[in-house]
Amino acid sequence: MRLATVRTDRGYRLHVRSSSGDGYVDVADATGEPRYGELSAVLADGDEALDAIRRVAGRDGVAVAEADLGPAVPRPPRILCLGVNYLEHALEGGRPAPTWPESFVRGVDSLCAPYGPLVRPALTERFDYEGELGLVIGAGGRMIPREKALDAIAGYVVLNDGSAREWQRAASQWTAGKNFDATMPIGPEVVTRDEVDVSDLELVTRLNGEVMQQARTSQMIVGVPETIEYLSSFTVLRPGDVIATGTPGGVGFGRKPPVWMKAGDVIEVTIESIGTIRNEVVDEQVDVSAWRWRPGAPASGL
Repeated sequence: MRLATVRTDRGYRLHVRSSSGDGYVDVADATGEPRYGELSAVLADGDEALDAIRRVAGRDGVAVAEADLGPAVPRPPRILCLGVNYLEHALEGGRPAPTWPESFVRGVDSLCAPYGPLVRPALTERFDYEGELGLVIGAGGRMIPREKALDAIAGYVVLNDGSAREWQRAASQWTAGKNFDATMPIGPEVVTRDEVDVSDLELVTRLNGEVMQQARTSQMIVGVPETIEYLSSFTVLRPGDVIATGTPGGVGFGRKPPVWMKAGDVIEVTIESIGTIRNEVVDEQVDVSAWRWRPGAPASGL
């Protein structure tokens, strides 16, 4: 089953792709449950809600333009992220393979639509791409052993962890470089876990049509079950939480010379059996000429 957030004349509403493959069905209208206009309510109600949606997915759908798809998970409680989770990515950054997961948190305002504009922050010249597999938590829980980890997951998405590298590398913590607004497109759909086995899928990132990253999810250092086990060690995973599982090698900063995204570029991330997101990079429209905080600038900050 494939769930999407669709812009309508009643605002953004949860839809399910028709089982015929022809368009989408409005979930709240079809089930008669107004709360199910939002993904968060469906995930909170768990298998009962998902079963109700499956029963109506056979109805005739309506065509939806790519531009009308919003972030597949519009308002996740949290976005938990792993970094340096592919060996090639560690090596291109001059690091050994990690012996402990690198993790950080993104804010919800950093999300954007799967086919909408990807905003290059005005305060960065080094805007990089990171194609990744995303996990969407369903049942969740605390202290979830890897053997039961998949039961905690509702589904999977494609995402691009757009990164302002100067800000990421200016200090030992990555928060600033990973939290500019509208820098993480997510979607195009939440593909429920019964639809796909994510243990060995191809991930490809293209910049203006050129392949920049190509790897398989089986190459992750910390796999999906282990990721759930690790994160649930220190926090309760809740319905709607999104987990970004890390990016493979081939990012812009690891190239010689480096490749940075700029206005007009088109960045595309595809994960086999899940889908493709595609975004045009646009410049943030704000005057920062007098702004003090700029990593590496002589008059910066303090």
